Amino acid sequence: MGLERTSDKVVLTEQEISKVITQEFSSDVTAGKKILVLTPDTTRTCPLPVMIRLLHDKIGSTASCLDYMVALGTHTPLSDKAILKLYGISAKERQTVFRNTQFFNHRWDLPDTLVRIGWIEEEKIEKLSEGRLKERVPVDINKAIFDYDLIIVLGPVFPHEVVGFSGGAKYLFPGISGGEFLHSFHWLGAVVTCPGTIGIKHTPVREVINQAMRLVDVEVRCLAMVVKNQDELFGLYAGRCKEAWSRAADLSAKVHIIVKDRAYHTVFGVCPPMYDEIWTGGKVMYKLEQVVADGGKLIIYAPHISDISRTWGHFMEKIGYHVRDYFLEQPDKFTGIPRGVLAHSTHVRGIGRMINGVEDPRIDVILVSAIPEEVCRKINLGYMDPATTNPDDYRNREEEGILFVEKAGEILHHVRKKA
Repeated sequence: MGLERTSDKVVLTEQEISKVITQEFSSDVTAGKKILVLTPDTTRTCPLPVMIRLLHDKIGSTASCLDYMVALGTHTPLSDKAILKLYGISAKERQTVFRNTQFFNHRWDLPDTLVRIGWIEEEKIEKLSEGRLKERVPVDINKAIFDYDLIIVLGPVFPHEVVGFSGGAKYLFPGISGGEFLHSFHWLGAVVTCPGTIGIKHTPVREVINQAMRLVDVEVRCLAMVVKNQDELFGLYAGRCKEAWSRAADLSAKVHIIVKDRAYHTVFGVCPPMYDEIWTGGKVMYKLEQVVADGGKLIIYAPHISDISRTWGHFMEKIGYHVRDYFLEQPDKFTGIPRGVLAHSTHVRGIGRMINGVEDPRIDVILVSAIPEEVCRKINLGYMDPATTNPDDYRNREEEGILFVEKAGEILHHVRKKA
């Protein structure tokens, strides 16, 4: 089941959304079942409060329980108050409409919350990664899901640097997973490179997480959203996880990718407040890297950011940001660093090469943030002072080779390929 709009002036109505939910999650599907809904955190744009309310209205009375979990991946856990704000639930509604509902964070950082459900064997990893990795990888997941009869993935689909397009099975891996598997497939995405992955539907990492999904013996269905902003839903697809995600990814490719006729020597990306550390604010780089000309610079304007990563920042200050081959040429030097951290490092630094042991990045990446200049230099990124940087100086200058992007981080920018 699915509905979509492709005009910027036409969005799905609540009545249409309600119809999709009702048809996919009829009483035959939900009656008497314990249901867990997996949602994004604050780093994704979507009309989550509307979706939570409609979903709860339609199936809350037939299910034996309807609970919600924020699929954090390795992001910072939210407070109870922050979860209610994310879902648009008032204090009064918490005590009335949602009084029998439980709200959870995925606590990837607490090993006791995880359970090992199997392994992906070395031969399979080698095949799915197209020879890039050759290792046997354990698959761990939040054990709470096995207390439920049905899992509903409720989240948006955007171009994504690790898997190609977000959503679908990604809400389980890494959304509610952890351990070696998470770091393995993030590193695989880095080896493939961000430009070789983002906005591509069928990728090695997507194949790996689809393989991991086969180890989950709880029924999983999906409500995959395609959005333009917080309140506008252009597409909604319901059904089996892989199929619903696939249709949403097709629409996302039309809605969330802008193709430019040229590259720009300077690209100024405004990092929105929903990214409150470089760990997530790096998405500005991921979505804009490809429209920066060789030798050009990407400016990430994020004066509100003061942390590299609240979780992984100590690792990042130790290793800094580097091109992929910097890590591939000296792997023994980084054996104690989680590979997901290495992946983040090279995704933010971007495409480049090593020449006689010296890094040669394709472009410069410059932070305009509350992170001090000495720290930026230490982690191998450029620095501009937010107090003296005026975004208006970069607006409306495309003819001069300067591209300004408001609310960067979700819309992928490509350069049109020459015939």
